[in-house]
Amino acid sequence: MKVAILSPVVWRTPPRKYGPWEQVASNIAEGLIDRGIDVTLFATGDSITKGKLNYIIEKPFGENPSLDAKVCECLHISRLMERAGEFDIIHNNYDFLPLTYSRLIKTPMVTTIHGFSSPKIIPVYKKYNDINYYVSISNSDRSPELEYIATIYNGINEKEFTYNDKHGDYLLFFGRIHPEKGTYECIQIARKAGMKLIISGLIQDEIYFKEKIEPHINNDDIIYAGNSGPGKRNELLGGACALLHPIFFEEPFGLSIVESYFCGTPVIAFKRGSMPELIINGKTGFLVKDINEAVDSIKDIPKISRKDCTIFAENNFTRSKMAGKYIDVYEKIISGK
Repeated sequence: MKVAILSPVVWRTPPRKYGPWEQVASNIAEGLIDRGIDVTLFATGDSITKGKLNYIIEKPFGENPSLDAKVCECLHISRLMERAGEFDIIHNNYDFLPLTYSRLIKTPMVTTIHGFSSPKIIPVYKKYNDINYYVSISNSDRSPELEYIATIYNGINEKEFTYNDKHGDYLLFFGRIHPEKGTYECIQIARKAGMKLIISGLIQDEIYFKEKIEPHINNDDIIYAGNSGPGKRNELLGGACALLHPIFFEEPFGLSIVESYFCGTPVIAFKRGSMPELIINGKTGFLVKDINEAVDSIKDIPKISRKDCTIFAENNFTRSKMAGKYIDVYEKIISGK
């Protein structure tokens, strides 16, 4: 079976730091390769893969403001579509735009929907639903207007994370710094609990950071550690007492949650989106409704077995398990069953 994996070109695949879609595309590609699948990764020219790499965009446009994002996207997507006949399956990880080519090619396309940026994009998915195969990354992120072939949870390479059985002394926010991610609420939770907070992530909303976050950073109890790469991410997650995830949107998944589990660190999250699918309340963390409940749950963190967090992740969120489920989808499509 020959599979083409289409990754975004905003960041490198896998990303140096932030880049969740690129990270998942990489995990899919490498997981398939480990299972003996012939994979060609369509990504930026500086991307890293054990498979074949095909590219037209040499460097990610997210790192180069002189590049036009739409031009990069069009050149990148069309490069794969013009070679569609070379593959048995195209696996799209680049949102809705590649769907517009699907009636022009014969190769079946699987699209992992990594979330809906807006309800306005759903008409594109609806138009091409009859000849495309959609995979949701959680049951909570399914649109009632679409049909899906499977729900497959994102899987990660557990070898990139180190299990730490010791209880940490700080709380951690790890993700993009944006109001919907609840970075400011993490500061409030930490202050009310009398604990140190480390913040790490891409500053996606500059005004929000300058007005709501930066005034509290003192390098004492509120620390900004920058946009951390894989090594620092492993260190921060493993050393935390708990990962805070007080989201204000219906998050489709949450890579940092399962990454935290592999380090043995439990998660406290607002009960929204996919959180009830990713967190076993009282066993791998706590699902809460507001800041006060989050603060109250911190005293119960020592009751959580860090080993249970890792076991739960190993049973549900490994790269290998994810790849196996995608292979099942590919085979179902190719066989026509």
